[in-house]
Amino acid sequence: MSRSTLLATALSTLLLSACASSPATPAAAATSQPGALTVDVPAISRPQGETAQWWYRHGAAEAAARGAMSGQAKNVIVFLGDGMSLTTVAAARIFEGQRAGAPGEENLLSWERFPATAFAKTYNTDAQTPDSAGTMTAIASGVKTHMGAIGVSAGKRTDCADSLDKPVLSWLQLADGAGLGTGIVTTARLTHATPAATYAHSPERNWEANVPAQAQAEGCRDIAQQLLDAPRYGRGPQVLLAGGRSYFTPTGVADPEYPQQYGRRTDGRNLINEWQSANPAGRYVWNKEQFLAQAATAPAVLGLFEPDHMQYEHDRPNDGTGEPSLAEMTRAAIANLSRNPEGFVLLVEGARIDHANHAGNAYRALSDTIALSDAVRAAAEATDESETLIIVTADHSHTLNFVGYPARGNDILGKVQDFGGEDGDGPLQLARDAMGLPYTTLSYANGPGYTGASGHQPAGPKTHPHRARGVVAATGRPDLTQVDTAHPDYMQEALVPMTSETHGGEDVGVWARGPGSHSLHGTLEQNSLHHVIIQATPRLRQALCQAGNCDSNGVPVTLPRLQQFQRPAAQP
Repeated sequence: MSRSTLLATALSTLLLSACASSPATPAAAATSQPGALTVDVPAISRPQGETAQWWYRHGAAEAAARGAMSGQAKNVIVFLGDGMSLTTVAAARIFEGQRAGAPGEENLLSWERFPATAFAKTYNTDAQTPDSAGTMTAIASGVKTHMGAIGVSAGKRTDCADSLDKPVLSWLQLADGAGLGTGIVTTARLTHATPAATYAHSPERNWEANVPAQAQAEGCRDIAQQLLDAPRYGRGPQVLLAGGRSYFTPTGVADPEYPQQYGRRTDGRNLINEWQSANPAGRYVWNKEQFLAQAATAPAVLGLFEPDHMQYEHDRPNDGTGEPSLAEMTRAAIANLSRNPEGFVLLVEGARIDHANHAGNAYRALSDTIALSDAVRAAAEATDESETLIIVTADHSHTLNFVGYPARGNDILGKVQDFGGEDGDGPLQLARDAMGLPYTTLSYANGPGYTGASGHQPAGPKTHPHRARGVVAATGRPDLTQVDTAHPDYMQEALVPMTSETHGGEDVGVWARGPGSHSLHGTLEQNSLHHVIIQATPRLRQALCQAGNCDSNGVPVTLPRLQQFQRPAAQP
């Protein structure tokens, strides 16, 4: 190797090393923002130097540099579209418009009218493409963590002992301790990853109703059980509306709606009864009639509307005892929590967007996205923009594709019709692939919609629900000419056969309105959303400052310890 080559190689190595260990400069591009403050972030080698404290300070710096400290929010509502990729948003926008009889492309979902927008980077500390547990923990606590983590900083997923000294404080717990009203609304199980990350601490998201013997011996408890510990910070969440009844009842207890189904708990505890005992004036509801009568006015309400996840929005009208819509639950939660003069913090999750995408069924994914839009609209109508910060975002993406050159107004769930492709020099007709076969506008990069035969369905288009097991390689694409691809149960074609379609790794959207929303712009780390919420809400940031976690400018920069905010445990 020549001397000049050696010199170039050495220089290149030095430059790369400098880039790898250089500190973030979050204030550089945002010093003109109202209320912008600079927080120094130490230089580290990434990812080796990414401690929980570093992530917390880095997120605080990104938020402060964008002016979040000038926010004066009394209330905060975080809407989380689980798995709501930008493609899902775009397709749902068109779907909603076409349902109303318009071409669709000109339509906007409710949050797309909000004044502030940004992108969030979603990776976990150990994964390029993340899961819902690690991402929601980042949003809730301000610290990025490993895939599968619930309310703990990065470690090993099944290592209970390692996780015991790594719990992180969520804005829901902080708000509860600061005297604000708190609530969780989700169409998933209440113990599922997104809601759990706001109140529980576990290295493994799947420990919902039971914990392995070794982990239990080491001191870990299941997620459902931890919900009853929430009052350690204050009153505990006053509004809990979700699915997942069976995770709160023992194996010998039959479900009130489906008598053939039983609880999942093997410890014999009935947590619904225990919640009722801890909240004697509260109300437990499990159907729509009870919900309508009590959810908005009860001093505390626990609503569990299904043994597992709640119904997809498309299937909800078929529920025999009735389930409230996401918008109805949102209105009730706001009405209930608004009675607290100090303000409130509320999480609303459109959870089943994710499940429908995993199932390779775009119809249900888009329908549930529209249901989330309805809920955001309901919240905007029920709150004052001058005092309520509303943030809408997603935890991660999916592999849904929006492809071809479909003509304006083409059915978003239909087959592509175009005017001769990109050149646009022909009559309107079905577009054809290189084999002369029509194809749909929406498809998945992977998933159970792969068209080869499986152990459950023959070769060709798949019908929801379908789990791709025992898959045989497809010999070609099916002819979709006579197939109703807009049917609710049609499963979009998938390139790679998978039992369940996977998440995607690209950025997700952030939309916001209200105090502090101006700080959401550009591209930021997902954990920085936590810091925007904290910094834009005086009661929350003051609580952290009073505990000694702020710098000289009043910016919370030190990772809080749970012990600083926990109240003594009540004696049994």
